[in-house]
Amino acid sequence: MAKNEAKTEIPDSGIAARFRGFLPVVVDVETAGFNCKTDALLEVAATILRMNEDGDLHCCETYAYNVEPFKGANLDESALKFTGINPFNPFRMNQPEEHVLREIFRPIRSEVKATGCTRAILVGHNPTFDLNFINAAIERNQIKRNPFHKFSTFDTATLGGLAYGQTVLSRAAQAAGLEWDDSSAHSAKYDTEQTAELFCRIINRWHKLEKQE
Repeated sequence: MAKNEAKTEIPDSGIAARFRGFLPVVVDVETAGFNCKTDALLEVAATILRMNEDGDLHCCETYAYNVEPFKGANLDESALKFTGINPFNPFRMNQPEEHVLREIFRPIRSEVKATGCTRAILVGHNPTFDLNFINAAIERNQIKRNPFHKFSTFDTATLGGLAYGQTVLSRAAQAAGLEWDDSSAHSAKYDTEQTAELFCRIINRWHKLEKQE
């Protein structure tokens, strides 16, 4: 350790202790394609999780935004057809990427500080996709204060396969006892909240098994 480097103390209880100083935040994005550098980010949502006194996770606030395609962004017709998103629908109330990122990062940074965590870690279903789009948008907009770890994630596809033998989000959610509405799927808010509930159920299931040992 460098002479003037301060060692970060992680609390010995609570969510920081459970995840080694990381705060899990569930994120989903909807996009106009698969290339994070060229294709538009259209929706982003994040659900903050908290831990109760018994050590169980539960979902708290969800922050969701419709995003204005960045200048020169590619809009792949097949991707738009799949999500059902019309980026130019005036009722979407699109907001610029930079504004959306700053707004969604603010409560995450506050929660990181309040819980004694050192950084947020993105939870998602196949989260590399979501993190790549978030990181690309951060780079485009030259945002300096990114609360997320740059490459580490928690993947509910992997966890769902372990806990329930299901890797597709809808099937894993139903296997976990959650209701699933196909007509609401592929919106960032709905998918984020379902992924958050799934993550909580898997973590709490494991916590229950630990207490029984």
